[in-house]
Amino acid sequence: MGRGAEDLEPVFRALADPTRRLLLDRLRARNGQTLGELCAELSMARQSATQHLDLLRDAGLVVVVRRGRERLHFLDPGPIHAIEQRWISAFDRPRLHAIDAITQRAEEYAMSERTVDEATVPTYVYVTYIRATAEQVWHALTDADLTASYWGHANVSDWQPGSVWEHRRTDGSGVVDAGGRVLEVDPPRRLVVTFGEPDEDPATASRATFLVEPHEGIVRLTVTHERLADARALSDVSQGWPAVFANLKSLLETGQVLPSAPWEMPTVSA
Repeated sequence: MGRGAEDLEPVFRALADPTRRLLLDRLRARNGQTLGELCAELSMARQSATQHLDLLRDAGLVVVVRRGRERLHFLDPGPIHAIEQRWISAFDRPRLHAIDAITQRAEEYAMSERTVDEATVPTYVYVTYIRATAEQVWHALTDADLTASYWGHANVSDWQPGSVWEHRRTDGSGVVDAGGRVLEVDPPRRLVVTFGEPDEDPATASRATFLVEPHEGIVRLTVTHERLADARALSDVSQGWPAVFANLKSLLETGQVLPSAPWEMPTVSA
């Protein structure tokens, strides 16, 4: 569902300030920065930067993800895309669709990287909002039967730190297509797992962090998928996680998954 004019008012207010636009430019150039890094690049006091970032977060333009003691700031282009859809594309839809497809592909790669020790390691962050309780979302993330219904695979584990988790097919074959180790468990708020093979070194393995944040009848669910192998892996998860979470959201809000598996929907060229 598109955002109405009233929903976009905080976005316009946030973008009206040149300092906040500069912060977004800095995140677009290098996504996933701490407050200290942003302040150093902009020669700005931490209190001023915090106030601007809070407004950007309230407008949905910035997502904050905790990683240990750090709070990393990621640019979320969704509200800007909503402005494009509502106010621009209607005037020249065919040409702008083509431009938008090219831009989205470029920005998806640029905004999903974090530089670590001079090596570019792809990171993907996705956020969705679900009308449910934190406990319901947690149960959907960790229950084998529920994951089988919205993911097409059953995620099987006792969900204890150090335990193996398996991404099993639901066709009765028992084949495990993926999995890993459970690293952190803090029900119903935070789950961290490696994503790949159980025998991989957790210090270097790809990992996914699920953050469940309840607020007045809804939950903000954030997945941060770090240490992806390459641009191909980034492209795969950029398509996979939104499809899985769309099915999860539908299940929790309506009691039914989507009529067809969203990850099987063909990609249509602009």
